[in-house]
Formats: sequence, structure tokens, C-alpha cells
Amino acid sequence: MTNPGLIMPLTEFYQMNNIDKWNRYCDLLFSDDYLGFWLDISRMDIDEFDFEKFKDTFENAFTAIEKLENGSIANIDENRKVGHYWLRNPKIAPSQEIAESITHEIECISRFGQDILNSKIKDENGNKFTDVFWIGIGGSGLGPLLIKESFKKESIGLNIHFLDNVDPDGISQRLNSVRPNLESTLFVVVSKSGGTPEPQIGMEQAIKFVEDNKLTWKSRAVAITSKGSKLYELAINENWLNIFDLPDWVGGRTSITGAVGLLPAVLIGADINKFLQGASHMDELTRVKDIKNNPSALLSLAWFKSGNGKGLRDMVVLPYRDRLEVFSRYLQQLVMESLGKKLDRDYNQVNQGIAVYGNKGSTDQHAYVQQLRDGVDNFFVNFIEILHDPSEIVEVNNKRPGEYLSGFLQGTRSALTEGGRQNLTITFKSFDEFSLGALIALFERAVSLYAELINVNAYNQPGVEAGKKAATNIINLQKEIEKLMDDGKQRTLNEINDALSTDSTESIYLILRKLSENSDHYSMIGNQSNPDKLIISKTRF
Repeated sequence: MTNPGLIMPLTEFYQMNNIDKWNRYCDLLFSDDYLGFWLDISRMDIDEFDFEKFKDTFENAFTAIEKLENGSIANIDENRKVGHYWLRNPKIAPSQEIAESITHEIECISRFGQDILNSKIKDENGNKFTDVFWIGIGGSGLGPLLIKESFKKESIGLNIHFLDNVDPDGISQRLNSVRPNLESTLFVVVSKSGGTPEPQIGMEQAIKFVEDNKLTWKSRAVAITSKGSKLYELAINENWLNIFDLPDWVGGRTSITGAVGLLPAVLIGADINKFLQGASHMDELTRVKDIKNNPSALLSLAWFKSGNGKGLRDMVVLPYRDRLEVFSRYLQQLVMESLGKKLDRDYNQVNQGIAVYGNKGSTDQHAYVQQLRDGVDNFFVNFIEILHDPSEIVEVNNKRPGEYLSGFLQGTRSALTEGGRQNLTITFKSFDEFSLGALIALFERAVSLYAELINVNAYNQPGVEAGKKAATNIINLQKEIEKLMDDGKQRTLNEINDALSTDSTESIYLILRKLSENSDHYSMIGNQSNPDKLIISKTRF
């Protein structure tokens, strides 16, 4: 826990002697022996007055999160409860029905995974499953990818391949990557509604690929979706291998401790109970209603002070382990989709958010630490440190890799601090399922608390929905263009626009440029640098 004592402002940090710096470090250090966890925010813009100044604000935030966990409507825009905290501790769920459904789902996932690994479940030809082809976007892809990168070991569990986009090159490459083991490949489709275009298109391409290769889709297909969704009904009607629940009260970016994260974990042989226990223990620590003794509250306060409550500083994530290389991408969605909002909950325009980027240390720090040290001061750094090194990597020529890695972290941290750049350090004694669960829960609660500080709804995504709506409009416009051009007449872009009674000439041009490149039926005659004069035609057939 943090130690009592005088906390000096960061602005005075650079003039402090070593004793004063050490005192500040001790005053602001949080630790938990059970987790083997430390959080150091001593190099962030925090001083002793902040804990009193923000006391009432955090009291309100703590109360709001407590109500959320008790089952209140937290996502007011969509009239939904928010229950990802229940996933790792069903006992706190607001009803016995929800608690039992969570417990049942964990048991089903565990049993299914073990049956796959033990070859009790095989495909229609009696093949043991060796690979998984995972179709999901956003948190439904990033969460499983983080699980795989963190825990997949050679020769243990199934190999996982990911399809998270509708890029034709990507679809082709990824489907062909499983061709050698297609007969023994399990396909998992993740979509809460079943109607999101990206996973739906990915699924349709995968089904065609499987059936073109004379295999049966339903005997190797698994769905993760909400009960009653389009995907749920499809899987039920076609008798897919299995269906796992993605409850309405769990958002994609916080679904990793549900089926979205647990299923890939069991399929690669990871310990899902340890993962859930780590998240649950961090949840306990972050329910403490005292800023100094709540690590997520310390994080959210540091974020708030650093960016003046307006996200004026970016969050740079530097984990010093290869296994956490994709963690910055995972946090990018969690933080930016949750906090990046135009309106607050009182419908004032606030344009809030925190930009997140990063990669791994020490390799990738060479790409941008120069700017972090000497360039524009518009960020703070999150260092993530793991103390324990694998025993099989030993000293060679008086060099131990783990010590060099630690030296690079400490050196970069010192260089940034000397340059007046804010940074914090998260340390775990070891890295396993328990600590990853705790790390994820730490940031989830920090995001929840920070959202309360800036009064935004952390659980909706109006910008994402607006993008989906705009994309749907473009697809519908393309259908109108194709129908119009079926008569074989030549037209200019303006003539097409007038015929369709739209105000979307640029969109019409972009659609037809794409069509003419990919279909022999369409042609654009003229100089592309003067699109107004282009003549568009479609071969009748």
C-alpha cells in the first residue's frame, strides 16, 4: 500500500536531492504482495494536495461504479446494464439468474475446451482439431489475440489464426494459411448481434471456403453471440458444434473475461481460472474508496492531472516483454472507444478522450523515444515491467538478457524524467494468466473512474455507430448506382448524381472507380485528373 508522508509536486522533482526523490517515490508507491504488483506514479504530475482536492470527486466516482456493479443502468444512452465485472466474480452479479448463467458458461467453456484438446470432440470425419480460425473484430479480435500472444506455447493447444477485417488480400491469405490443416480446423465466429458486416462477411467467406473444399461447416463451427441474435438463430438452425453467450450487458472492449477471452484461452491450454482470479483480485483492490490505496484511482488521477482533465497528453504504452507486444493495441480500443466522446452525459460538447499508442521495449522504443525525450511534450509513458525471467535463458559471456532489458527500461525512464517528461511504471513479479487478468482489470477500472471524472458515458460508442451507418449508406448508394447503370447508357458523374437525386458526386466517383478496377463490366473513359469529364458505362449482360 502507499506510505504516508509528504508528497512533493513534480515541478520540484528535478531540483530534489536523492533523499527527497526517494521519499516521493515511497509516498506514492502502491504495492500488493498477493498479486506481486507495484504501481509507481511518482514521476507524474501529482502532489499531496490532489488527494484532498479530488476527494469528493472520487467519492462520487466510487459510488457510481458501486451502483454499476450492483446492476444499475450504467449505459444510459442504450439503456443497458454494464456487467463485465460480474464475469470474474458471479457472486456480485445483481441476480441469481445472472450469477448462475455466468458460472454455467465458464463450466461449459472449460469442458468444451478440454474435450477439444482431449479429442473427445472431433469433426464429421473423425479428425482431431489442431487449429482455430477466429473471426471477430474490435475487442472480439484484440482480446483473443492478446490471450494468444501472451500464453500460446509451442506444441501445446491449438494454433490460432485471426480474421479481423474485410480486406480481400487478408481474407485470402488467412484462409489459405489454414488450407493444409483445413480438415482439422475449428471456426469460431464472434458477433453480439450477428449483423455486424465485418464478421458476417468473414463468416460467409469462410463457409464458402470450407464447402468448396468438400467439408461440412456445421461440424466445425462455433458461435459466440447474444441469445436470439441473427448469428444465434443461424447456429441453432444449422446445428453448429456449439454456441457460447455474449451477454447484452458486456461490451466488446470489456469482453475478454467472458467467452471471447476464455474460449481461446482454454483452446491453447491456458488456465482460465487463474486469469479470472487475477482480474477478480484486482477488482477487490480497486473497489477501495481511498484514492491513495486504490491503484486504478491513482492511475485515473494521474491521467486526469497529466492532461488537465481534457486528454491533452497522449498515453504511450511501453511493455518490456514480447508477450505483451499487442497490449498497446488492446488498450487503444479500451481507452479510446470508452473515453473518446463528443458529448458528456449532460449533452454538453466536450470532445473528450486520451490518444493511446505504443509497442514493446526495448526494441521498438528506438523508433520514438528520441521524440519522447527531446520533442513535443504532449504525452505520458506507461512502462510495464516483469521481474521474473525464464530459467532456461542463462548468462552467456557475462551477459544476462533480462538484466539488460531491465537496464534499458530504467535508463529510458531516467532519461525521460531528466527531460521533464511524465511517466509511470506498472510492475509485476511474474507474468502469467493471474497477472494478465489483474493488468486488464486495473485498466478497466481506471477507465471507468476516469469516465466519471470527466462525466462521459464510457460504455456507448456513438462514433462507431455513426461510422457503421455511413458505411451502410455507401453500400446502399452502390446498389442504386449499379441498378441505374444496368440500362447500358453512358453517363457523367453529375448525370448519375442527378438521376439518383443525391448530393454525393464524390462518393459516386469513388464507388465507380473501385468498380471499374474490379469488374470488366464497368469503364471510366477520360482523364482521371479531371473526373468531372469522365464518361461512365456498364456493359449490359
